[in-house]
Amino acid sequence: MNKTVLKRFKKIFEQQRHGLLFNDRVLREDFVVNGDDRLDEVDQATTDVEQSMRMRLRNRELLYLKKIDEALKRIDEESFGECESCGNDIEVRRLEVRPTATLCIACKEDEERKEVLTAAGRQHKSLGESFSRRYT
Repeated sequence: MNKTVLKRFKKIFEQQRHGLLFNDRVLREDFVVNGDDRLDEVDQATTDVEQSMRMRLRNRELLYLKKIDEALKRIDEESFGECESCGNDIEVRRLEVRPTATLCIACKEDEERKEVLTAAGRQHKSLGESFSRRYT
């Protein structure tokens, strides 16, 4: 992959990383619970559901932040854009749609076919790789 394309992706990742790390509105406002929201059981339940959704969104952001950091590391190691499975180049069009992709289209499709045939394919991806492997 040429240097210009790598620089463009590195800039995208750094902007996304900065946005995730310095999103203080989520950290300060979204996790603060107003005392008025806990006046009765219905308000309490609604607040709990909203808080749970915010936590899930934050967890997704943290998982994406990890993927961004891994992509930046691959850029530094000059392996960004290489399929982890077969070693071929990942098409730039795929990377433009999913910049953190680590597999080419063919390998990703093969992986998805295998997932459908196994119990591991029915596990939530948001649990993370180490968690799902530990309990399978």
